Parts: sequence; C-alpha cells; structure tokens
Amino acid sequence: MNLRHIDMQTKDGAQLNLDALYQIAPSCFTEAKGEDGEVHRVVDFNKLRLLLGDQTVEDAPEVYDFTWVGKRAALQEAAAPINKTLSPCPEESVDWENTQNLYIEGDNLEVLKLLQNSYMGKVKMIYIDPPYNTGNDFVYHDDFAQSAEEYDANNRDEEGNRFRKNTDSNGRFHSDWCSMMYARLMVARSLLTDSGVIFISIGDEEVTNLKKISEEVFGSNNFIANLIWQSTPGSNTGDDVKIVTENILLFSKNRTSCSFLNKIITDHEKYSNRDEYFETRGGYILNKLDRRMTGNHYSEALNYPIEMPDGSFLYPGNYSERQEHWNWRWSSSKVKWGIDKGFILMKKTNDSWSIYFKQYEKVDNEDKPIVRKLPYQNLLAIDGANSARGTREVMDIFDGKFFDYPKPLSLIRHLETMSLEKNDIILDFFSGSATTAHAVIQLNAEDGGRRKFIMVQLPEETDKDSEAYKAGYKNICEIGKERIRRAGKKIKEEHPEAKDLDIGFRVFKCESSNYKDVAFAPKDYTQDMLAGLLDNIKEDRTDLDLLFDCMLRWGVELSLPLSSQKVDGCTLHNVNDGDLVACFDGHVTEAVIDAIAALSPVRVVFRDSSFNEAAQKMNLFELFKQKCDWTDEEVKNNVRVI
Repeated sequence: MNLRHIDMQTKDGAQLNLDALYQIAPSCFTEAKGEDGEVHRVVDFNKLRLLLGDQTVEDAPEVYDFTWVGKRAALQEAAAPINKTLSPCPEESVDWENTQNLYIEGDNLEVLKLLQNSYMGKVKMIYIDPPYNTGNDFVYHDDFAQSAEEYDANNRDEEGNRFRKNTDSNGRFHSDWCSMMYARLMVARSLLTDSGVIFISIGDEEVTNLKKISEEVFGSNNFIANLIWQSTPGSNTGDDVKIVTENILLFSKNRTSCSFLNKIITDHEKYSNRDEYFETRGGYILNKLDRRMTGNHYSEALNYPIEMPDGSFLYPGNYSERQEHWNWRWSSSKVKWGIDKGFILMKKTNDSWSIYFKQYEKVDNEDKPIVRKLPYQNLLAIDGANSARGTREVMDIFDGKFFDYPKPLSLIRHLETMSLEKNDIILDFFSGSATTAHAVIQLNAEDGGRRKFIMVQLPEETDKDSEAYKAGYKNICEIGKERIRRAGKKIKEEHPEAKDLDIGFRVFKCESSNYKDVAFAPKDYTQDMLAGLLDNIKEDRTDLDLLFDCMLRWGVELSLPLSSQKVDGCTLHNVNDGDLVACFDGHVTEAVIDAIAALSPVRVVFRDSSFNEAAQKMNLFELFKQKCDWTDEEVKNNVRVI
C-alpha cells in the first residue's frame, strides 16, 4: 500500500463544478477511461439533457448573453489550477501565535485559488473596492493567450509587477477590466457561506458591466441592491453635473438564506424591559415624551408644564419655562392617565429631569410578538461617510497623505454591521489601505465580537515622488500592514475593557511552489540533476513553509494555533490540537509515531524522503493501524507525504 502525496496544485475549478453537479444530479454521471488510461467520473450529456427536459439550448440563433473579448479565456483562467503557495512571514506579523486574522500579499486571483481548500463556504462577507477603470487605474494584466512560461516572464509592467495602467487608448479598455473582475468573482463566490454576501464599490464607469458580470456569477435573483453613498462632499461647480455619489453593488450567495434580509424589528434584546403589563403586551423600550416641532406642526395645547416628583415643573424640551417649537407627544389628560397606570417614567440625571413613555413591542391576537422584516434603504445616509473623511482618517494615523481616496471607516462599519455576526469571517481582496481590517477591529472593540479578517493585496509600488515612498513605504502592502498595527494599538488604548481584543495578523506572501520542478523529458536529465531530486523540496524552504503549504492543500485554516515538540530528535508540528500533525525530519522512529498517536490526530503528514524503502512505508501503515486504531482505508486517507 502506497502513501498518498499531498496535491502540489490548487483545486481544478472544473473538477469543483463537477463535484457540485454530482451532488444534485448523480444520475447524469458515468465512468470512462481518460487519456491517462485511468477511469474517471464524467458527465453523460445525453442523460443531463433528459434530466433538464426542455430547459436547455444549443446553437440557438438568438439568446440573451453578456459577452466581451476574452470572456471565455477568463472563465478558463478562473478554473485553471496553479502551482504556488503562501509563505508565512512571522517577522512581519503582529501577535503571530494568537491572532486569527490574515494579511496576504500577492496577486488576488492566485491567492483566492490558494484559499479555496481551507476557506470554501466559510466567509460570511466579502467587501472589495476594485479599480474603477477611469483610464488611470491599474488592472491586473491576465494575458490568457500566453503559455505558462511566457505568462510569468512577460506578464509584468516595466517594473516587473503583474499589473498595468488600463488607459482608455487601449482597444480592449472595457474587455480587459471585465475579464479581470469576472475571473476573480468566479473564484470568490466559492468562499462565501450559503448565507454570505458581497459588497462591491464601483463608480459609474463600469457599474453597468459589473452588475451584469455579477448577475452571471451569483445569479440575477441574488442581486439585492445598488447601495448609493455620497462619496464627495461639496456642491456643483461649472456647467456639468458634479458626480458626488458612488455605487456599492450588493449580491448574496443564496438570497433565501441571507440572514440580514430576514432580520426582524421585534427583537427581544431591543424590547428587554419587563413589567406586569408584559404578560399581555410584550416588552418595552423607553422613548422621550417631548419633541421639537417645526412650522405649522407646533401646538400651543401640547406645550404645558408637568409636575415632577420633587414638586418642580417641566416643560417640553427639559425647560423650566415654556419654549416655542417644543411639544409633548401626549395631551395633558393622556399624560395623567399614563402616570396613574405606570406607562410614564420620570428620571433625574445630574439635577435634570427627563420624561419617557413606554413603547411596547407589537403582538398578535395570541399576545406573541409580530415578526416583521427590517427594511434597508439603498441610499446610505451615514453621517460624515465620504472620501474626504477616509483620507483624513489615514492622515491621522500616518501624519501624512499616504493613500488616495480610501473608504471611510463609518461606511465599512455600516456594511459590516448589516451582514456580520460576532464570530464571522470577512474577506477583502483589494485591501488597499486596509480600511476593512481597521473597521473590524474597531467594531470588535465596541461590542466584544471575535470577527476575523482576511486582507489580500498586490504589493503595488508607491510612486517615488509620493509622501508614502519618501516616508519609507515602498508598496501599498507596507502601508496597509502599518495602518493595522497603528490602528490596533490606538483602539486597544481607547478600549481598555476589551482585554481579549485581537489586533494582530499573520502575514503570508504568495510565492512559487515549495517543490522542485521535475517536469523534464528523460533525455534532459543529467546525473547531477537526478542526485538533486532525491529530495523534492527546495533547499531554501523551512518547516514552517512546508507546514502551511500542507494546511492549504488539506483544507486547514491558516489562523489556527500552532505548537511544536521534540521527540527522539524529530520536531512534531501540531496544528489546533491534532487537526494536522507534521514531521519533516529525516528519520521517523516508532517513538515519533507513538507521540503522534498520543495527539489523536485527524491528519498526519511526513516528508517522502524520510522513507528510503517501501518496507518503511508499509511499517508506517501498520503502526498507525495499531496505535490509532485506524483501518487500512483510514490510514490511506489520514496519512500523506510531501
């Protein structure tokens, strides 16, 4: 029995789609021998057509479709596996041992693919602020027509970065942008929970195209709203229309499961006060009895004094004398009735009286709270939430203008409050200045939540004439990481009560594979090359590199706690008390197996070069069967090598 190797590549997107189809229509699958001579599970399209009845189309002369140059290639790129990894960087991280937050540097399409195994179906909210395609924005240059070798060598700008400025002189101005977004959204969708949502900020330049792309990726029935917010303060100037708003497209993974759409007004935490009246009418909240009136709505009859418990008199507006424009909500006779029945409360704070009335939650004929959905407005009326505020917030942290037009914290906080529960994961794969991470830490500090963020950003270089570059920040990632460090420290100081607040993050960088390239024709091998391939791991890779690569390939979250111990000269790496146990040393003894078995592991991984003979691998099987009480099949599934 041979030990199975951990996959060196990410999941094939086509295979993921086949697996999903098999779950809902297994009858349309059969088996056939592939070009490799192996038998594979494949789709029988004749059965699939029968299963779908008349709801299929092929070579129809006219169909509704949104297309552009390069769309098919973008779809293929989204499904294509890659041979890369995420390299851990503890030295750039904050609170590496304990944090559950991630900051990942790299091409976001590659990073999204790498995250699929570990985070598929686990992200509750995605927020992205991609390039708006104004003619000055950088877009990722996904040149799908090139071979892999040409792609890596040529798909760079003049400074070696895998992005370029998409000027409007480019003949594929819109097509390139659409391809960039299409591929990334296709992969990102797989990471959302069934009740998850995605918010996408976008300007007017591409909002129409982006909505059509998103409807194709998420389904038109999962479009929730185009949220409009005022991004630019100020008034119109000149003869043209001044655009002061931006769009935030909101889509759900599955509208029927979208939790915040089913939020109800009659929530018992809000109506938490109780009295004898509760037995028949429900809980209550307190509302002020007075209110300021304008114009003809003011009434002299509702501006009268009410006697307080200490004998003083109070007019509406908390005044001791009558003031115009203030009224009580109730007439004097109803107030007297309310005081007698206990429906009005008088409170004194700092020598000042206030009057409140009890507002009870609505109930039905059986005295049960009436459930009503809480409607949201598509016009985001958030005080001070504009790009100027976002710029000031970054300037306050760095004492300089290091980033152009970042989103304000209050905007992202509002979106997070709409869609996140206290333990959810949020992903931002156009992280920029890391406003999303800043907002998560701030929200957790205020309500005691344990929300976790995953930030992804390409290390785009800062302009050499910019304040950021002169201050030592050579790329956007350096700005984002430093913002999280400074913001976390400040929030911690402002909220000393939040003792368990997670202000850290683990840093990872998207790198080439940990494994040597062995894809040569037999005639191209030399004796020296063969000697070097006895160990398939690159010489500059550490145990930590290998451990996190195994976690990625085997579906283990990158934020889980780690520990290590020495046994018989070998180092055992333990992820989350046995979720994965790894040993990458050269000589694995029975004492090492004993120590691993004592950890009750779910997954175990070794280095292939640790076993020089087949007999050693067979012995390993037998030891795990004995010590972990595993069957042959369990050993085969639970033990891997790299």
